[in-house]
Amino acid sequence: MKRRKGRSEAVSARDGIPGASVAVALFLLAGGCRQVQEIVEPVTQIGTEVAVQSGTITRDQAKAITRSTKAVLKTFEDITPKQEYYIGRAVGAVVLGRYRPYPDKEANWYMNLLGQTLAANSDMPETYGGYHFLILDSDDINAFGAPGGLIFVTRGMIRLCNTEDALAAVLAHEIGHVQGKHGLRAIKRGRLTKALTIIATEGAKAFGGARLAELTELFEGTITDVTSTLMNNGYSRSLEYEADRAAVAILKRVGYNPRALVEMLHAMKKRLRPGGLDFAKTHPDPLDRIAELNPLLGGYGPVRAVPARQKRFHAALAGI
Repeated sequence: MKRRKGRSEAVSARDGIPGASVAVALFLLAGGCRQVQEIVEPVTQIGTEVAVQSGTITRDQAKAITRSTKAVLKTFEDITPKQEYYIGRAVGAVVLGRYRPYPDKEANWYMNLLGQTLAANSDMPETYGGYHFLILDSDDINAFGAPGGLIFVTRGMIRLCNTEDALAAVLAHEIGHVQGKHGLRAIKRGRLTKALTIIATEGAKAFGGARLAELTELFEGTITDVTSTLMNNGYSRSLEYEADRAAVAILKRVGYNPRALVEMLHAMKKRLRPGGLDFAKTHPDPLDRIAELNPLLGGYGPVRAVPARQKRFHAALAGI
């Protein structure tokens, strides 16, 4: 593969959402599902009808409330790839507000080459803005996969990798989170639920400027939902297991030994401290994940370093 020219495939902290403010942009970008409409519209209709019958509001006010509800519900349609891309860019900017990018161009280029190969063999080989991989200059043992395909790996995590297969396993796991849209699920289950509660409970009132401002702030907070999940709280066990299964499938397709993921989990188990602020805080216990993975790895023995892979692995990451 010919090497790309120009700067490393990475998102910059200054590459925020262009143009409109984050609040307005996210109001337009927030996603949802048809079930939302099926629940909220009837609640609003019932609430406004009761209010009309009791004389609390007029029929014209009830119609205005219904129009407002429908307008807000449009923001709960399925998130498009383009919208996911801009959400991911905003999340990436937050990540880079906490971590500095590792400046070694050769190391970042190598990780992008490896990551692009893995992504091309995933169930989501293309995203709106493409996949981008960046090394974070931190001793923390961690990795993040943001919506749209922005994937970050710390130097601390890379140091645990003894082979290219091991690093491939880390990247494949994060690609699994991207293809499963796990970051977006954090939005749907959190901030938007609260927004819907406001819509339902305020169904008998005309939305004033203050209420609309509150809704806009809630949508702006969707970025906080995603970044908090990635960096502080972690995904649920079921989503982590799903990303692990996706990683095994990707590694098999490319020709890497999927048992490298198990070996990485063993390495992390030795290094991580309960209650720590990195991978230990945001992921299930490695031994639990290994127990889920083992049935998928029949026929695969211990990882054996392939000389050609090891040569480029060490050449690119010697300074890590």
